[in-house]
Amino acid sequence: MSEAEVFHEKQRLELCAIHALNNVLQERVFTKETADDICKRLAPQCVVNPHRSVLGTGNYDVNVIMAALQSRELAAVWWDKRRTVQSLCPSKVQGFILNVPSRVSLGIVSLPLRRRHWLAVRQVNGQYYNLDSKLKNPFCIGGEAELRGFLSEQLSQEVAEMLLVVRREVEDDGSWLNSDSPKE
Repeated sequence: MSEAEVFHEKQRLELCAIHALNNVLQERVFTKETADDICKRLAPQCVVNPHRSVLGTGNYDVNVIMAALQSRELAAVWWDKRRTVQSLCPSKVQGFILNVPSRVSLGIVSLPLRRRHWLAVRQVNGQYYNLDSKLKNPFCIGGEAELRGFLSEQLSQEVAEMLLVVRREVEDDGSWLNSDSPKE
């Protein structure tokens, strides 16, 4: 499969959480409007919603991602960075959503600031792709060994976090973790 055939939404406003969701699902499912509706359901009494930017430009938090995935009969499993990615069972994971530090820029000018950014990684036709919405095109990571290297590199950043996108039964039975790995 060519990179042109891989679904890849590009960055707009602060909608990286929506782009990461759609990219991991490989179709346009969520919009700013659906994410805003989720925010309202999560905090119905709040004038200033704590799950998104006060400016209304996005910047959705992990609760919105988790609720969005639940609406699709999926679950987000938080990855404990104390584990090695070798203990991961990628065949049981539909995709990965990472929250990583990202440089802030205004046009071509890069500012000395870092913010948090959501990005997706997903297997498509046997190859794993970095579907970061800030990339011009999907980036082919390769097979399972390359995926583990990529995830290890991303998670080595102090503030990086990872969610595993799995079916609910996979969350329930813990099969996203290799059977020879100790369960906590």
